[in-house]
Amino acid sequence: QVQLVESGGGSVQTGESLRLSCVVSGYRPSGYCVGWLRQAATKGRAGVAALGRDGRTTYADSVKGRFTISRDTAKNMAYLQMDSLKVEDTAVYYCALRRCVGSGSPLWPGRYEHWGQGTQVTVSS
Repeated sequence: QVQLVESGGGSVQTGESLRLSCVVSGYRPSGYCVGWLRQAATKGRAGVAALGRDGRTTYADSVKGRFTISRDTAKNMAYLQMDSLKVEDTAVYYCALRRCVGSGSPLWPGRYEHWGQGTQVTVSS
């Protein structure tokens, strides 16, 4: 069974940075790609950033130019570098796996089959 564990969340001020990490362990199904999603209080989950099989990146408009997704395949790690954080970035952030080939946006939460437990990010002014 595949397991994903996020870390790196915390409380910061607006304009500061955080780097989230995700380690994937256990059975790693082939043909799956990683993404980061978030859920703010009283809202549903929303895709933030996604990596394609060829390394292509997709970002939500709200984080373009501020967030960077990356991976270290050798270490089974994925990262989300978050710069210039805003109050509206406050949410629980999840690392998740989806089939690389599929219909729909790579940011659509419905495409993701395996999820971590999430890590809280709080940004205050």
